[in-house]
Amino acid sequence: MKTKLTNAEKEIMEILWSKEKAFMKDILEQFPTPKPATSTVATLLKRMQNKKLVGYQIYGNSREYYPVIQKKDYCKDEITTLVGKSFGNSFAQFASFFTDNSNLTKTELEKLRELIDKKIDQL
Repeated sequence: MKTKLTNAEKEIMEILWSKEKAFMKDILEQFPTPKPATSTVATLLKRMQNKKLVGYQIYGNSREYYPVIQKKDYCKDEITTLVGKSFGNSFAQFASFFTDNSNLTKTELEKLRELIDKKIDQL
């Protein structure tokens, strides 16, 4: 996929991922005050359609928007790009940096170990 979202586009995608489908009014309701202009959201949705991230179904004069890409797939691409650019494609270097710099609790580190051990057992 390798399509980068702007912060504003991510906000809209988060709404669509959580709701699965939404009309413009539903999207606007999710924004805190002051809400963006309808035209701004419409422009962002059009841009996201061009990026093949959002689709829509027409009902009369209204469009019901939905995400074309799942959040899991988008996040996977984002992490892969980050690891590639910042850590020379080494997930071990990324994990080392992450564990050294993220103030994880002992419980969180143990949970990570459990997840890694489970994945190793699956291979």
